[in-house]
Amino acid sequence: MRNAYLSALYNLAKNNKQIMALISDNGAIVYDKYCAAFPAQYLNCGISEANMIGVAAGLASCGKIPFAYTISNFLVYRAFEQIRNDVCLQRMNVKLVGIGVGFVYSALGPTHHGTEDIALMRSLPGMTVFSPCDPLETKKVTEAAARINGPVYLRLATGGTPVIYDKDYDFAAGRAVELASGRDITLVSTGSIVYETLLAARELEKAGISARLLNYHTIKPFDRSAIVKAARETGRILVVEEQNVAGALGSAVAEALLEEGAGAVKFRRMGLQDRFTEGYGTYDDLKELNGLSRAHIMAAVKEMVRA
Repeated sequence: MRNAYLSALYNLAKNNKQIMALISDNGAIVYDKYCAAFPAQYLNCGISEANMIGVAAGLASCGKIPFAYTISNFLVYRAFEQIRNDVCLQRMNVKLVGIGVGFVYSALGPTHHGTEDIALMRSLPGMTVFSPCDPLETKKVTEAAARINGPVYLRLATGGTPVIYDKDYDFAAGRAVELASGRDITLVSTGSIVYETLLAARELEKAGISARLLNYHTIKPFDRSAIVKAARETGRILVVEEQNVAGALGSAVAEALLEEGAGAVKFRRMGLQDRFTEGYGTYDDLKELNGLSRAHIMAAVKEMVRA
């Protein structure tokens, strides 16, 4: 995802001199090509994330379109006051790019795991929240972010994300994508864990369970029509996310179902249940240790379908 984002940003900056890239020293080397090509459209603000957001808001007030990039935890948690007051309250055209969301920085522990960012960012008035699942979708949400006049949060994994889309597709911000059709249950997911969920859906099909999969690349604005339709057609909803479940994607799903009068379904949220991540190791290790492996997803589906 990171390389797809950088490539998209490079092309945006080439065609629009108002595009600015801001970083807080993290990952400066990956911006070498961009910095060499567009030195006047680049600022390294140093390891001072709150200041970077203030600088981004100031640039936006002058007509620039800043993309402020750093590790998601340092962006969302450390600079939340500036995001709320300098960007959202003032309705500034700032794009916030958080890298390393979910468990992907697996060996670095909970201090580097972005597991509450969805809840925080979707709570902010006027904030658009994008959560792509693979490199192609990352390119599309980056381009979409540049077109939106207002605050946007892009939550990205890092390098090496598996490819889900092997060909182009008709992307629309705010519209969920059905990655697998099914009649027995609907799986709902976002970000890098979509890949694990898709593999689980394919294996379930072999086991005789027809699982629909909705990929929410846009968490805010939320596609209510897709989840209401799925609930009425399958009768079961399982949300799979690398988040503390309070206030995250599953909460958005539950809100939509109840407020749209489609709440009479079997419903479950898979994620962190009021706790931080446990264990260290590879990304696959963390999914296994925290109940979000393919086997865990399949077991939850079978339990819901056969109950």
